[in-house]
Amino acid sequence: MTASASTHYDALMRTTVTLDKDVERMLRDTMHRTRASFKETLNQAVRAGLTARRQPAGKRKPFVLAARPMGLREGIDPAALNKLADELEVDAVREQAVARRAR
Repeated sequence: MTASASTHYDALMRTTVTLDKDVERMLRDTMHRTRASFKETLNQAVRAGLTARRQPAGKRKPFVLAARPMGLREGIDPAALNKLADELEVDAVREQAVARRAR
């Protein structure tokens, strides 16, 4: 489905838009319900989406993530897990290199 024709800086702008199936269905339903053209319906939907009032950042409820234990055994240093992963990766790359040379 393509969308076309809107005024932009006093010039007619024609563009092609690929819509997801669910978006196309919503537009078609709205077109049918309002008896408006595709162009009018799409322009209204885009305009509404772009001008939607959002809560100012200061009034939003802060995002809070509750920490919880990782369940590691006593004596395991979580910071050392990255080092272990790096060492295992180096070993795997080394083994692949040796296997390639053997071919």
